[in-house]
Amino acid sequence: MAESNDELKGVLDGAFGVLDQALDAHAAELRAEEVGTLAYVGSGIARVEGLGSVRSEELLRFPGDLYGMAFNIDPDEVGVVLLDEDEGLRAGTEVRRTGRVLDVPVGEAVLGRIVDPLGRPLDDQGPVAATERRPVEREAHGIMERAPVTEPLQTGLKVVDALIPIGRGQRELILGDRQTGKTAIALDTMINQADKGVICVYCAIGKRASAIASVVAELREREAMKYCFVVVATEEDPPGWQFIAPYAATTMAEFFMEDLGRDVLVIYDDLTRHARAYRELSLLLRRPPGREAFPGDVFYIHSRLLERSTHLRDEHGGGSLSALPIIETEAQNVSAYIPTNLISITDGQVYLSPDLFQKGILPAVDVGRSVSRVGGKTQLPAYRAVAGDLRLSYSQFEELEAFARFGTRLDDKTRATIERGRRVREVLKQPQYQPMPVTEQIAALVAANSGHFDALPVAKVAEAERTVRQAVVEQAADVCERVTKGEKLADADIQAIATAAKAAIDAKFPPEKDKAEQAQPQQSAEDTPQGPAEDAQPAPAK
Repeated sequence: MAESNDELKGVLDGAFGVLDQALDAHAAELRAEEVGTLAYVGSGIARVEGLGSVRSEELLRFPGDLYGMAFNIDPDEVGVVLLDEDEGLRAGTEVRRTGRVLDVPVGEAVLGRIVDPLGRPLDDQGPVAATERRPVEREAHGIMERAPVTEPLQTGLKVVDALIPIGRGQRELILGDRQTGKTAIALDTMINQADKGVICVYCAIGKRASAIASVVAELREREAMKYCFVVVATEEDPPGWQFIAPYAATTMAEFFMEDLGRDVLVIYDDLTRHARAYRELSLLLRRPPGREAFPGDVFYIHSRLLERSTHLRDEHGGGSLSALPIIETEAQNVSAYIPTNLISITDGQVYLSPDLFQKGILPAVDVGRSVSRVGGKTQLPAYRAVAGDLRLSYSQFEELEAFARFGTRLDDKTRATIERGRRVREVLKQPQYQPMPVTEQIAALVAANSGHFDALPVAKVAEAERTVRQAVVEQAADVCERVTKGEKLADADIQAIATAAKAAIDAKFPPEKDKAEQAQPQQSAEDTPQGPAEDAQPAPAK
């Protein structure tokens, strides 16, 4: 018994000795803490008094672990954008500075996750195990740190990869009226990066929760979440979340570009709602309105966001950040305020036409109104050899087809151009969630340019195209390998693809059979009884 008491006394003496040493080493320090008072709470904003030393975009803490961001810094008060629901906040409440700007967690731990603009998880998989946090607003890289955009970003869509090529580090705008397939193009592009080594980020801004859930379900079904993550700010969230969401997503993406040298693709869906959220905040904070009630710096909020997309030099990591911002037009009006702003900021645009969508031409890309300002510099050499004149000839076909609707009598050459164009249009059609490899795209384009589909009815072109793609991949494997490696195609290679395509079409649709089908209606028309001859005289009237 005595031994146990002595042992317990020794343990306690040791513990108290450590505590005494810690107390002796501790020096009390007085620290001034600036505390403000909540003067007003509105819809997603607040006004705070008494924070004279607050910094722009500093994070402020409200009671109940609620946060806001200093947005307006006036002499007498601070306009705050609330980053949480304002329930429970009342005038007179204390507001404290945190001493740090708004930041988010970054790292490889965000892959496969669904987070809010503050980096908090929304997918019931526990907290994000990130070891570093970085500011949401960061300066774009300088000119001397950037490299030219030369490597292609394959979307898997024939009409985009062949006619409107996109490069890694480019900013390509996707615009069109609502329900024309803008998000579908972005999703197909993300799904096509499965074996390309590209990290994908989907940033949903002001979208319906059901629409975001549908996108996430499609990504999971196609196992794309392994190289993707999603940043979500729904239409039900505060406007402050919708405003900071694209900046937070870009900061998370920049980690992979700068620290790991990876290629990253960011989808902003969509920046129209982002601009509206900024307009709402600005009007509530009494900033002076301008055109369409937007504040005067609405151009700057998008330019400083998209300027962060770039391709870095090798000495700075060699990574790239490509941006596909999406905006929604009204009644095909691309000259509205926000569309014109983003058209001038980005490096090209993919315009989706509601008229083409209603006709079932999907993806509904209007080739004549779409452009890539980087152009063929980012295309594989095989595309330049095959689709060099396709864009011009296809635009001419669309003009001729519109002109032919007036019932004008056309010569044989014009009629042949229209017939060829209709078959090229069938070749450029593509179902959703079926991105196509480069070799199969080249095979279909070579067959279309060579006129191998001209003898087929338009309804059979899609089936013939599938036959051609399968035959070329099997019979011209060496040429397909050179296409994938980015080598130039010689005339003999193009001829080999065209020969394999022709043989596959003839085997699937024998020419003799087609001629017999075309001759059968003519024979039956000749066998039918004819009416009275043109020179026959009418019978005399009685």
